[in-house]
Amino acid sequence: MDIGIESGEGLAGSQVGLWGGRFASGQDPRFLAFQESLSIDRRLIFEDLEVSRVWARALVPAGVLDENEAEKLVAGLDAIEREVRADPQVLLRSAAEDVHSFVEARLNAALGDLGRRLHTGRSRNDQVATGVRMHLRRVSAGLQARLGALQLALAELAEGTSDLALPGYTHMQRAQPITAGHHSLAYVEMFERDAQRLGDAAARMDRCPLGCGALAGTAFEIDREAVARDLGFGGGPCRNSIDAVSDRDHLCELVFAASLISVHLSRLAEDWIFFATNEAGFLELDDAVCTGSSLMPQKKNPDALELIRGKCGHVTGALQALLTMLKGTPLAYNRDLQEDKRALFLALDETAACLEVAELCVRGARYDAERCRSAATTGYLNATDLADLLVRAGVPFRTAHERAGVAVRRALELGVELEDLPAALRTQLLPELGEDLSEALSIDAVLARRSVVGGTAPVRVHAEAERWKTELGTRLPQDPSPTTTSDRA
Repeated sequence: MDIGIESGEGLAGSQVGLWGGRFASGQDPRFLAFQESLSIDRRLIFEDLEVSRVWARALVPAGVLDENEAEKLVAGLDAIEREVRADPQVLLRSAAEDVHSFVEARLNAALGDLGRRLHTGRSRNDQVATGVRMHLRRVSAGLQARLGALQLALAELAEGTSDLALPGYTHMQRAQPITAGHHSLAYVEMFERDAQRLGDAAARMDRCPLGCGALAGTAFEIDREAVARDLGFGGGPCRNSIDAVSDRDHLCELVFAASLISVHLSRLAEDWIFFATNEAGFLELDDAVCTGSSLMPQKKNPDALELIRGKCGHVTGALQALLTMLKGTPLAYNRDLQEDKRALFLALDETAACLEVAELCVRGARYDAERCRSAATTGYLNATDLADLLVRAGVPFRTAHERAGVAVRRALELGVELEDLPAALRTQLLPELGEDLSEALSIDAVLARRSVVGGTAPVRVHAEAERWKTELGTRLPQDPSPTTTSDRA
């Protein structure tokens, strides 16, 4: 079917045409520009077309259309989809107010009065509420896939560094030895909770608002159960029309999940920015995710990680914007709610991009094994193990803790590690432990002792990395190229 409208033709009047009978004159051009949303909601075009196709068919058993009329409308909607896929910029060249106005004007121009019958019994309120849920269903799945790809990259890194000693930190001070693999798996755990939050939010929004009208429900005999089923909603129709058109909980939930993802990404970025400094020297990032300096030729800057850390502010800011927009909005629909998508899409776009770049960083990162091990074997990181050895010899822990602290102080004064204390001093301070502590306090022994579930022992970390690789391998798509929120018109 030929739509027969060139860029913008016949669309300017459609802004009043959808609701203009009450008005004696048009709107001020400055207000029209102010209230335009097509530049934001155009990415919902294909969801809007699918909603309209299902609605056209639902109007047949309701007695509004016959089968032939419904199929003509569906063919017209299919033609609009082909046009937009061939030239996505046609949306931006349009003078339509929003994506719904664009579709309706296109359809009316092609089908005349038949096109004008499609909107019977529905409102833009339930139309957009439905389209957004469908869009977010896809985007949520895409973010989960990106999380899985990043988790897999971290699990593979963990497997290769399961026995690589690394200083663990608390208060930004070296605390106890861990392995680099254990550090990577900490983020795998964080991102798993993020994936679960996305899944939980998607499950809660799996109800269909279409058929709720502007706020009171439709006056036509629409089979809303069938409509929900045809649009892929497993939870059936929304049960209260007022709530359905004004509910934005699912947007807040998804942006909250995105905010935590971005916070976790920012924490990983902060750790690795430090690891990559000359002062630490534990990690080197691939050149592909770094930049240099326009002045200082020696610089290799971790720009990808710094940008991930910086973009976290956009995502958490979007959550605050959504919550603030909603807090004083009375039931049911208010035009304030148009602004939800600006914050929503920004947050989800930024999160998807950060996840993709974070995976690039992980896949190209290389630990300096010698530097890591050296840092983990100096600075008395085995002091807790000294106290534990005393406990095993029958000394109460608090007493053992105090005596180990005294041993650290004396080692500091002498400029030696705990295992290198002079024999006479060792006998004086730690008579229960015998003469030689070099083996018991070695980095390998310290790590091996942490073999409980969740511990940093190499054997435990390797097994955990393998478990994650197996689980993620069964979960991820064969072609891990998940869509983002902006990959469509």
